[in-house]
Amino acid sequence: MAAEAQRINEAGLGDSQFATYRLFQLISPSLPIGGFTYSQGLEWAVEAGWVKDRATMVLWLENQLRCSVATLELPLIDRFYQAIEAKDLQGIAALSNLLCSSRETKELRAEEVQRGKALNVLLKQLEVPVDEYLGSNDDPNQLLGLCVAGYLWGISPDAMKQGYLWSWAENLVMAGVKLVPLGQTDGQRALIELTRLFPEMISISGQIDEVMIGSFTPIVSLASSLHETQYTRLFRS
Repeated sequence: MAAEAQRINEAGLGDSQFATYRLFQLISPSLPIGGFTYSQGLEWAVEAGWVKDRATMVLWLENQLRCSVATLELPLIDRFYQAIEAKDLQGIAALSNLLCSSRETKELRAEEVQRGKALNVLLKQLEVPVDEYLGSNDDPNQLLGLCVAGYLWGISPDAMKQGYLWSWAENLVMAGVKLVPLGQTDGQRALIELTRLFPEMISISGQIDEVMIGSFTPIVSLASSLHETQYTRLFRS
């Protein structure tokens, strides 16, 4: 591992004094991977009247946060980091398959793959050796790409969890601002309400046993399925 750390530092990737800025870069809405183009079922929820104001939007997102993000993505960040550090390509592939199989609709799986491919293209252009950790994974996912970049850029797993939570919430709240619609101030209030839950979600994620990693959001899956054929859509399907 000493040789690997030396190689990373020589490539200018693992300088810890820039780790926070690299995290900001990865979670920025300006990152060209299309994160702002998806609503994860929220667009149908608004169409159906399930989400109609700030309060119902926060409840909708809190359900996703508690029953998917905290029990799937956040625990996988820890395990991806461990597999990446060990260069365990089989373990990385197994974790990627678990993530993909937990996306319960065609739309959600397509989003994961499309964002993963876009992120990997970007990382290669930034000279991040992401291919070394992909193995034969033909359908890369965004979470793996973030963890590879985070590991090589010296971003800790805990910091990556914080950044992932913020990016997830910001993208969906901004989608809600357009869809409900909400005012910009209500959008900021919603972010404040959601971020108050983040420390608890990170704590929960650290207690998830291997066999309990997964997602259970049937209402989101239903909304995502119906969104695939929604007549008019602002967001990608």
